[in-house]
Amino acid sequence: MKVNLNDWFEKGLTFDEYEKELTDHEENYMKIYENFTLPEDAAFFRQTADSGVRAIIIAEPWCGHCMMNLPIFRRIAEKGEIDTRISLRDTHTELMDAYETDGKRVIPIIVLFNEDGQEVAKWGPRAPETTEIQKEVLRDMPEKGSDEYDKMFKVKVRELAETFAGNEVLWQHIYQDMKKKINTAI
Repeated sequence: MKVNLNDWFEKGLTFDEYEKELTDHEENYMKIYENFTLPEDAAFFRQTADSGVRAIIIAEPWCGHCMMNLPIFRRIAEKGEIDTRISLRDTHTELMDAYETDGKRVIPIIVLFNEDGQEVAKWGPRAPETTEIQKEVLRDMPEKGSDEYDKMFKVKVRELAETFAGNEVLWQHIYQDMKKKINTAI
């Protein structure tokens, strides 16, 4: 499906509006935002600002991956002057359906687009290093659908959130992965 991202951008939330919706992950989201330090990358940020590229992020406040990735992207967007809006996955399913991952509504998805509203690059739902950490944490899960699974899943989600919120090396990997994708758009 072809989507005009300018239309979705106009419907989106600013970072400040999105952050007011945070509940479970507010503390960790803010911890990452306040503690993540961008590398000295003046040429990259100047090129990004000069490109005029904009972004729409498909996310949800309850999502642990969004908790980690959005504050990092916000820092990039601020420094690189990427005007950004956030579209809630569960509210705007038509947009989400255009950006499914392996047939699933996995978030976050960051879509970079030009002034004509056409996609020029897409990042998400996670950096390779994040996937490896998630696989390790979820390795010994009981069978999906069982009572044990539901209980264990809640425990593992908390463990992942704490891991994501405290792993500054992972944050830098995510930055590098996002930067690589942004470079394809500018």
